[in-house]
Amino acid sequence: MNTGKTIGIILIVIGVGICVVSGAWLLASAVGPQRTLALTGALLGGAFAFILAAPAVGAGVFLFVRGQREAAQMAQVEKQQRLLGMIQAQGQVSIFDAAIELDVNRDQVKNWIYALVDKDLFAGYINWDQGTLYSRDASQMRGNNRCPNCGGELRLAGKGVVKCPYCGAEIFLTD
Repeated sequence: MNTGKTIGIILIVIGVGICVVSGAWLLASAVGPQRTLALTGALLGGAFAFILAAPAVGAGVFLFVRGQREAAQMAQVEKQQRLLGMIQAQGQVSIFDAAIELDVNRDQVKNWIYALVDKDLFAGYINWDQGTLYSRDASQMRGNNRCPNCGGELRLAGKGVVKCPYCGAEIFLTD
């Protein structure tokens, strides 16, 4: 549940409610048959109502927008988690199938893979020609300096991404 959006909506409603209630009361007092309030008093009352309502509406709008942004980020994180879960569960996933299941394009899947590698959450390799993503334990990759796709010799240097010079497969390593 996104509490920022909820609190934002509540503050906006409170601010608008203050404006509506005070506006109706001031209008009734200034225009009614008894005219108990002069025009200057009505303007002063309106200014005070605005001073009370403006911070509530402003804070509400801020929280609502921030809540929407957080919700979008959380949706992306959930899709990254789903992608990682698919790879770990299946061991081998088609990039195109993952993109379809996650309702994103191939480039977004690629960006998420790089983000997961940066966070040390994914180790494996991608064969871009075949469009297949392989999960691989980093300890298995570190002891072997051969490409898991074509068998070509690799020089593994620390964490990150190593690209096979022979087949173009990208191998992702974590600590």
